[in-house]
Amino acid sequence: MKTIGEIINAARVKKNFSLKKLAETTKIRATFIKSIEEEKWNLLPTFTTVLGFVKSLSTALDVDQNMAVAVLKRDYPPKKLNINPKPDALSRFTWSPKLTFVIGTVAVILVVLGYIGFQYARFISPPDLMVDSPKENQVVDGSSVLVFGSTDPDVKITVNNQPVLVNEEGRFSVDLGVTQSTKEIDIIATSRSGKERVISRKITVQ
Repeated sequence: MKTIGEIINAARVKKNFSLKKLAETTKIRATFIKSIEEEKWNLLPTFTTVLGFVKSLSTALDVDQNMAVAVLKRDYPPKKLNINPKPDALSRFTWSPKLTFVIGTVAVILVVLGYIGFQYARFISPPDLMVDSPKENQVVDGSSVLVFGSTDPDVKITVNNQPVLVNEEGRFSVDLGVTQSTKEIDIIATSRSGKERVISRKITVQ
């Protein structure tokens, strides 16, 4: 049965591809392709990278990719394992106060960094905004429409350029005056960092 190097080489020759042309097609360095064909594994990157190379080469050379991958896994040499003659004596794990301190310190640092990252992302992101009323294309009878919804507690809300109070739970509401010329209601939420989120609702006033 052919090896993966022989399969790649035969397919390249059949398609009349030089190493340079195949390298340009697959964006894989010619020296790596040559090493695969000659199966000089010590001149190649890790197995995961070589696996990606073989998949790309198979596609470019019209070789069955599943077959090529299977042959590569068969041909690729296993890593040499260093056998410890006395594993029990040397690999015994001991929990120490120093290890506890290190793990605890790392955990605290990760929690603090995660919190800071979360707060920063929240600060630079547009605020949340939900508008329960009015609905899109709502028909309004009368001279006013009730606008209400929810956002973050520390956000400023304007409805058609009219400031609206936001309570501690982030809820807001306003009875907005409208006329038959009012075709749209714009609800704008502005965060402390100046980021805005806008929801527009079209209405028909009768």
